[in-house]
Amino acid sequence: MLTAVATAVDEPLTITERDVPEPGPGEVLVKIIACGICHTDLDVLQGRWPIAKFPLVPGHEITGVVAATGPGVSFPAVGTTVGAQFLGDSCGHCDYCVRGDQILCPRKRITGIVFDGGYAEYAVLKAGFVTPLPEGLDPVAAAPLMCAGLTAFNSLRQGKITANSRVAVIGPGGVGALAVRYAVAMGARVAVIGRSRRSEAQAREFGAEKFIATQDTDPAEALKAWGGANLILNAAPSTEAATATLTGLAPDGWLVLCGYNEDPLILPTRTMVLNRLHVMINPSGSPHDTRDTLAFSAAHDILPEITKVGLRDANASLDAMAAGHAGNRSVIVFD
Repeated sequence: MLTAVATAVDEPLTITERDVPEPGPGEVLVKIIACGICHTDLDVLQGRWPIAKFPLVPGHEITGVVAATGPGVSFPAVGTTVGAQFLGDSCGHCDYCVRGDQILCPRKRITGIVFDGGYAEYAVLKAGFVTPLPEGLDPVAAAPLMCAGLTAFNSLRQGKITANSRVAVIGPGGVGALAVRYAVAMGARVAVIGRSRRSEAQAREFGAEKFIATQDTDPAEALKAWGGANLILNAAPSTEAATATLTGLAPDGWLVLCGYNEDPLILPTRTMVLNRLHVMINPSGSPHDTRDTLAFSAAHDILPEITKVGLRDANASLDAMAAGHAGNRSVIVFD
């Protein structure tokens, strides 16, 4: 099978042939249809994930068809179209796992970081961590829903938005664009915050009522003039961008980060105390969150804007992402 292998930090992917693996107990072999290229993949290759185990096949936005099942697996059956996500395994018995919060398991294992992921024609995955796709959902366009979509959708839920909540989304890129569409579908009023007005037309097309360009306007002051945001979702890979908006929260509001970098998050303590503000960094989601994300996406016809690429194009796509020129979400498609 054709495979892209990360051999070490700061080295390009090596395209090579490997034997098709066999699933063990509790595992399924998935013939991959598509795998999204996520910013986390770039972070792994640039050494920002010290838990990464090289050599490694990256990729955790996976869709495909179950080709074989290992001993003890009765679900999903061979022939089922499934998706696989960032969270690839957990211990199954800690308090978090038994509550359905496997993403918080201290012994969780991450797809494409500690075991091989989706930059290959086949992958062996844990049966309990793959999710059947809803009928009619395009598996190629749906691949980024397994991380970008899941993260956006679950971040909005963690922020406890309701109908008519004022939601501000920082970063109109892949995760942010999905967050805008999800929030609008949930009945929220949405503002989008970007550095320039380049993405304003698309944001308004997706249902945003307000666009704030930080090169022209202080985002926190603009949010205050809007009435204050009940939830600010930072989808930009910048902690500083989130810090700049925090005082624009309404009382009892939430700042949820699904994008960040190594800069510290600076909190205005007195403002937070007087207004009972909340801050959370959301790490993707658990299997039940994935099911909910896919069902909601199918019900509301929410799919990302994607660019299809081949496996041999993965290095070029990652280089474009590193340079800030990625455009639509790149998805590796296997014939």
